[in-house]
Amino acid sequence: MAMNAVEFLNALEELEVSKGISRDIILQSLEEAMIKGYRKQLGGDDAIVRVNIDVEKGTIEMYNAKNIVEDVQDDFLEISLEDAKEEEKKGNGKIVDNEFRIYAPLDELRKATAMSIKSILKQKVAEAEKEVLYDNFKDKIGTMITGKVEKSDIRGCSVNIGRTSVFLPRKEMIADEEFSSGDDIRLYIGDVTTSAKGAHIEVSRANEGFLKCLFNEEIREIYDGTIIIKGIARQAGERSKVAVYSNDPNVDPAGACIGPNGTRIQKIVAQLGNGSAKEKIDVVAFYDNPALYIIESLKPAHVAGIKMGEDNSATAVVRDDSLSLAIGRRGVNVRLAVRLTGYNIDVKTETQAAEEGLEYQTYEELQSLDLEAKAKALQEARLAQYNSLKGNEVLPGLPEGYVAPQERVYEEEKNDFDETLLEKAEKEEIETPKAEEKKAPAKEEKAEEVKDSSKEEKKEVNVKTTTTLSDLEKSLEDASNKSKAKNTKKSCNNRKKEEEEEESVISTSKDPSTYMSIYTEEELRELEKEENEEETYEDDVDYEDYDEYYDDDDR
Repeated sequence: MAMNAVEFLNALEELEVSKGISRDIILQSLEEAMIKGYRKQLGGDDAIVRVNIDVEKGTIEMYNAKNIVEDVQDDFLEISLEDAKEEEKKGNGKIVDNEFRIYAPLDELRKATAMSIKSILKQKVAEAEKEVLYDNFKDKIGTMITGKVEKSDIRGCSVNIGRTSVFLPRKEMIADEEFSSGDDIRLYIGDVTTSAKGAHIEVSRANEGFLKCLFNEEIREIYDGTIIIKGIARQAGERSKVAVYSNDPNVDPAGACIGPNGTRIQKIVAQLGNGSAKEKIDVVAFYDNPALYIIESLKPAHVAGIKMGEDNSATAVVRDDSLSLAIGRRGVNVRLAVRLTGYNIDVKTETQAAEEGLEYQTYEELQSLDLEAKAKALQEARLAQYNSLKGNEVLPGLPEGYVAPQERVYEEEKNDFDETLLEKAEKEEIETPKAEEKKAPAKEEKAEEVKDSSKEEKKEVNVKTTTTLSDLEKSLEDASNKSKAKNTKKSCNNRKKEEEEEESVISTSKDPSTYMSIYTEEELRELEKEENEEETYEDDVDYEDYDEYYDDDDR
């Protein structure tokens, strides 16, 4: 069957763009549809059907093939070589490899066969489209998408999300919100599944993930990882609780999420439905201590204390005027706290706890214990970092698990050391037990001398004086006289010492035998002779020649 190649290519391209299916998949679906439809016309599911589609030429050829055998057992599937050659001469088919293919004109197909091929092709294309949808959306689980409402009724909304439509049930909507055809709507993709019917995309607006995505979009610190959402418990349209934790001790997790005057949290609340009732959001701080975490989860109620029980149970003691806040409207507050923390929480007032004799830890005690635990953990972490930087080793005679610092690092290693860590460690009085070190005797004596001198200086400094002014003047005068006498004695001793040194120098100079002569005796006699000789000059110059020279110049 020949057709217009340009029109055929345009049809394939339009189908590819509208359905998002590649051309190869469309051609494969068409081939399978024609094979199934023609087999149905031939009356046998085991019939051999060949289809050749040439896109460039715009031709489609379909054949009923039979295997060429020597001994024919089934005329429907087999043919002898002699019969195949005879049919080929008649133009009823052609021999290809080991098959005899009987040409089947498409324009002679039955109407039922054509309708069957069309139906099978649509089914194949729909399956391929759903498979493409699954591949596109399976990586978007846990994210939000934007669609346009096509139809809305009491059961829910049909939303177009591009190449397909999804259904948003009423139970997955926020409270009493309403949408009309053409409205833009944001949806959270909860799951994408595939089955014999194709891909199924589950969407929601009441899921906790919808609220988490809004926090990621509006809170910069959550987006960059400074603040982490540890848990969310939500009753869509009424109240939600979000537990947050900060990786930076300088950043308050709850304050960063709420924003100045609540500006950040208000932007999130504004996107939670268009109904009359607005959903309330409690941003609470996450604690590793379950008791403090329960107290935070029961906000806005004021919890006085907690008694932890067994099997993930706890009793919260609240102020008498905070019982209704702790329970919440229709019990929503305590119910969300249970879902958020994973503990079964029983709420009692202070009066009820006193009547029952309930012993519990107060909020102040829990906070104090938590601060002590954090300080201890921080101190251990700093000490571990200090030890790792200093390259320490375990010294004998110390408590088990303790690592003491070695000798001071060299100057070239000081640049790599965290000076601020040392300062903090000294402020927090990280004490290092004394260890016996092997040192040279000279060093030990020197250390003892320094220690003794420091003690003497300290002792002199700590002496108290109770003398009067006259006694003080007298003592100063005596000290002055003593210093003068001392200086006089010192000057005399110095003078005496200088005289002794001069005498020693003179005595040594009188003994020439102790020195070696610079010149020999012969050299000395030569020098003396040269000094005694008088220098004589001979005046044998004839000055008349010079007079004659000057006379010539004058002329």
